Amino acid sequence: MRRTLAAAVFVCLAAVSGYASLPTFWQVSNENEFLQGEVENLSIDAYGRLTLGPASSVVHESSAPFLWTLIGAPDGSLFVGSGNEGQVHRVDPAGASTLFFDADELEVHAIALAPGGGIYAATSPDGKIYRIDAAGKSAVFYDPPDKYIWSLVVDTAGNVFAGTGDKGMIYKIAPNGTGTPFYNTRATHVMTLAFDRDRRLLAGTESPGRVFQLDAAGKPFVLLDSPYNEIHAIRVDPRGNIYAAAVTGRGTASPSPAAAPEPATPQPIASVSTEVLSITIAGDASAGTATPAPAPRGTQGLGTGALYRIMPDGVSDLVWQLREDVPYDIAFDGENAVLVATGNEGKIYRLAGDPMQPTLVTRASVQQVTALLPDRAGRMLFATSNPGKVFRLSAERAQRGTYLSDIRDAQSVATWGAVKWQGAVPAGTTLQVSTRSGNTRTADETWSDWSAPYPDPNGSPIVSPRARYLQWRAVLTGARDQAPVLNSVIAAYLPRNSRPRVSTITIHPPGTVFQRPFPTGEPELAGFEGETPDRRAAVQTANAANTNAGPALGRRAYQKGLLTFVWRAEDDNRDDLVYDVQYRREGETDWKVLRRGLRDAIFVWDTTSVPNGRYVVQVVASDLPTNAPDAALAGSMESTTFEVDNTPPTVTVTGARREGARAILGFEVRDTDSAVQKVEYSVDGDRWQTVYPKDGIADSRFEQFDLPLEGDAARGVIIRATDSLNNVTSARGEAPAAPARP
Repeated sequence: MRRTLAAAVFVCLAAVSGYASLPTFWQVSNENEFLQGEVENLSIDAYGRLTLGPASSVVHESSAPFLWTLIGAPDGSLFVGSGNEGQVHRVDPAGASTLFFDADELEVHAIALAPGGGIYAATSPDGKIYRIDAAGKSAVFYDPPDKYIWSLVVDTAGNVFAGTGDKGMIYKIAPNGTGTPFYNTRATHVMTLAFDRDRRLLAGTESPGRVFQLDAAGKPFVLLDSPYNEIHAIRVDPRGNIYAAAVTGRGTASPSPAAAPEPATPQPIASVSTEVLSITIAGDASAGTATPAPAPRGTQGLGTGALYRIMPDGVSDLVWQLREDVPYDIAFDGENAVLVATGNEGKIYRLAGDPMQPTLVTRASVQQVTALLPDRAGRMLFATSNPGKVFRLSAERAQRGTYLSDIRDAQSVATWGAVKWQGAVPAGTTLQVSTRSGNTRTADETWSDWSAPYPDPNGSPIVSPRARYLQWRAVLTGARDQAPVLNSVIAAYLPRNSRPRVSTITIHPPGTVFQRPFPTGEPELAGFEGETPDRRAAVQTANAANTNAGPALGRRAYQKGLLTFVWRAEDDNRDDLVYDVQYRREGETDWKVLRRGLRDAIFVWDTTSVPNGRYVVQVVASDLPTNAPDAALAGSMESTTFEVDNTPPTVTVTGARREGARAILGFEVRDTDSAVQKVEYSVDGDRWQTVYPKDGIADSRFEQFDLPLEGDAARGVIIRATDSLNNVTSARGEAPAAPARP
């Protein structure tokens, strides 16, 4: 019964006058398609299943556009470094935020806990390292000559290591503030520092993108020489595996300090909601599809970034390649799965399984997620940029979530068909789908209200008003241990029928024809249905490239009297088209039919059926095959004017005379319809040679010639004349002999 209802809706659509007969189906059914929409408290796994995710809340909301770094203190408070204000805020365990430190510089890119309480804060540009005690009193701890300080770590002895740019230097600063260069990476920037499980220093660089391992004496060893431009973050998991986030650095609009270190950084986006769009894992954490490895060094196709894993034995492998998102930070959850913070759509991914498979964990209403930090309660904190905020993800599943689809553009006012969806709705849970429509690209107050939830997942007629744009919404509500799952949504619509367009008409040179691309039996001419005007004529063939203005064409051939037309036609509804070809003589107004109902965009005209003259053809394209007769539309185009001339020129010998040792043969070539193009002669059966008219150029219907011939003897001359439409004639002349000598 339900399938019958849906089918009936589509039949009704096909009968609507003025609309295309074949509906378009808008389907959202996989992860990439679902990610085009907006989600709140929902989860999308790698199989494209939509279900309830974790709840989330805003911990700290900053006026700064960028939050670069986030660390936790032993008392449960947070320190957040920002730009472009060069401040550090402290957020206490109760969520109260205070300004802890305000630097003269514009950016605080790195913070590290100081032994005995307080923090170290690294600033840029013209960077300094400050020490701020627990009361907020600050002093310059170390002032290196470098412009940028990107990363800080502190070892067990209290030594501070600083990664800097733009000379790629690592400094070691003793607890008393005495610093010395520890290692020159010979890169442009040292973006990130960490310690491995044996307390050896790890460094990730930019230009080139490498991971260094350094012993206590500063002896380096390259663990990873990636094809990427930058290693943006390094983290070590409890098993001793080193994870490195690599970035191409090519064409990624991001707040990366290495990409935009100057004070003129992008400004925060106004009016950004504090609402977080949460997405987490649905079902098995290892679900998903494998991600291909990047191309070798020196090749294209690296994408925007990648995640590498370096195992304790030194073996490294690529675990994930990002095609659109830019990785900024790495963290590990309670199950030792890898979390990757990205931009420019504010996403966090979770990678788990063997091999690792990515699943979107959260998506916030921000551009970049720049830092990750697990808190002591096992929840995940993350800092963002554009705008600058700190969020906390709850370990609890949200009870209600909403998905708002992307807006579908039907290209014109459309009639909506049925909407249907597939999913699972356990007892006690609900899944409701609604629609709205409008005629503006952005949904605003001029759009219709949301419809009531559609009752039948197998097909319910869409009740939103006819319009150009359509959007659907899914609201999922869960029970205690149950959650609904949405797998796919399909909405049908019938766009208003668009008129076909004939965009080009190509007229090939007279006599040029093409064999069909895949002929069988005797050669067939593409677009020609009749007998050739002269079956005795030899067909001269040659290879020809396919034209891009019409159908695929085979080998080129020559057949006198035939004229080939090829055209291109488009239809926005992708309807099947048929063509009528008409002609008229120049100066006339009535069109005469050459052929009706052609399916291929090519026609060969036997021009011997009409008098010589100047003509125009018209191609009329109709979408009748896929539309009702009263709804079908047609579009047409006229060709340029062209000549039809199947009559050869005439050659008239006007006289012969002697001028000394030469004989001069005079003759005229006349054509009634087209210009004389070429004249040749052959003497006594010898090779053909070109002869030029008296005025030096063959461009008229009437040309006069004087042909000089050397020698005393009488000679037979064959004259061959060709007009501009390849009509050929010949005549014989006689050059007189020289008078006999006395």
